Amino acid sequence: MIEVRGLRKSFGATRAVDDVSFVARDGEITGLLGPNGAGKTTTLRMLYTLMRPDAGSIQVDGHDALAEPLQVRRSLGALPDARGIYKRLTARENIEYFAALQGLAPAAARERCSQLLTALDMNAIADRRSEGYSQGERVKTAIARALVHDPRNVLLDEPTNGLDVMATRSLRDFLRSLRSAGRCVLLSTHLMQEVAALCDRIIIIAHGRVVAEGSPDELRAQAQEAHLEEAFIKIIAASAGELQ
Repeated sequence: MIEVRGLRKSFGATRAVDDVSFVARDGEITGLLGPNGAGKTTTLRMLYTLMRPDAGSIQVDGHDALAEPLQVRRSLGALPDARGIYKRLTARENIEYFAALQGLAPAAARERCSQLLTALDMNAIADRRSEGYSQGERVKTAIARALVHDPRNVLLDEPTNGLDVMATRSLRDFLRSLRSAGRCVLLSTHLMQEVAALCDRIIIIAHGRVVAEGSPDELRAQAQEAHLEEAFIKIIAASAGELQ
């Protein structure tokens, strides 16, 4: 479980994240939504300890991200907005290399790598150099690499961006399997169909603040809209009016 309280981050005079608080629970997929520049990526970077907040707290499975960053990193699997993989290595080599960085013994790394290759339907490309991979193959490799240490909490920034229909469906099924296994999944995306298909709860951020949260049904009811996309637009517009 991930608990965020009073998170703040500024860059010069710009307050990118302004008193953000939310909870992402085990066994749920939580969507982190917002327009460009809302503070989503900055929030995620603080969650996976790449950036230090100016104020506030982050707890991951009861561990303080500021006081225990190594423990928090061990319990997180992160797919950041940058998806770079080592092009001269195969998918298997990429995954096993990151398993070694996470401290897995060679035998355990091979076993875990094989499990992920099967779960993500990657066996056909497992031993081919990743240079020349399609977008979907690169994303799957990056996800497997992030999850090789079997983390309890998974952070994904735009995981289906650029994927075709079949790759998107495969990834959705995999995320559902993580939820069924009791994992905490925090998903940042701009795609409303992705949110509607996957998310149990939604956190909407605008202007660096949480402006709404709840289940998809609750947000539709709050905005008095039948469709989630229309509800999202209405909530963002209302939040802009409150700041004027």
